[in-house]
Amino acid sequence: MPSPVLLNLLRCGRFSVGRQTLFSGGPLLGLVGVRRASGSVRFDSDGSGQPVTWDSFGIWDNRIEEPILLPSSIRYGKPIPQISLSRVGSASVLGLRKQNEDRLRIARIHDNLLYFAVFDGHGGPHAADYCCTFMEKFIRDALEEEDDLEKVLKKAFLDVDTALHTHLRYFNNDTFLRSGTTATVALLHDGIELVVGSVGDSRAMLCRKGLADKLTKDHTPDRKDERKRFGGFLSWNSLGLANVNGRLAMTRSIGDFHLKSSGVIAEPETHRLSALQYGSEDNATIVIIPFGAWGKHKSSTNIYSMSRNFASSGRWA
Repeated sequence: MPSPVLLNLLRCGRFSVGRQTLFSGGPLLGLVGVRRASGSVRFDSDGSGQPVTWDSFGIWDNRIEEPILLPSSIRYGKPIPQISLSRVGSASVLGLRKQNEDRLRIARIHDNLLYFAVFDGHGGPHAADYCCTFMEKFIRDALEEEDDLEKVLKKAFLDVDTALHTHLRYFNNDTFLRSGTTATVALLHDGIELVVGSVGDSRAMLCRKGLADKLTKDHTPDRKDERKRFGGFLSWNSLGLANVNGRLAMTRSIGDFHLKSSGVIAEPETHRLSALQYGSEDNATIVIIPFGAWGKHKSSTNIYSMSRNFASSGRWA
């Protein structure tokens, strides 16, 4: 399976400060240009009169280079930048396969909402192609009826699955109906709220302060709750991995219509994070959505190191 990566590096400034100094708190207050206000610490490193601020959430560099989202900044009491799509990078690696069945999409749905999506196709590119083209449309349609982004994602996933079935039936080819795809979609709202929805085993990671947190759970037969839910026949391959009806290594996907009766569904699990703060390059917040061959890169430390290597290469700015 190919191994594409979608990485979103959000930088609001160039100021960096050592981690030990940054979070020790006490010693800083004895330095010139350092003061405490409203539970946070501010440090004017260059005498510019525009100090950086850090608190329990992380670092804020007030010398922000991006345009400010005024309504969000007023609501949260902190300068929140409008993230530019020029700060988003992506790559897709074919690997050992003859055909790349993976697709990714980045878009600005409106001024306050960014869209990031990765689709890992299998059984042909038909399902991944369709989702890459139309998932954004179904999200826009759902936004006309609903403000809750988790509900928006659930509706969009189910609607695109239904539309894909109608689309593939026109070809009168059963092979097309057997194609499917994972889907991992992230919506960044107001520069501070991140909502992720997924089906399948394409993972979303949030990397901050040297740690990587999983935002999604793999939908595989190895999960007890998923195995109990779908109740289909399981078999194990030579690698010891469970498959639904001996055919699919996941319990949720878009497409795979021949396995719907076995309990494979397109309803996503969603995850919401609020009060995200994007700071300096040294304390960058990175959203990375890798999928395919995770192999040895499953640990938090390795994923964060891989993310920083991509970021420091300059290909993502």
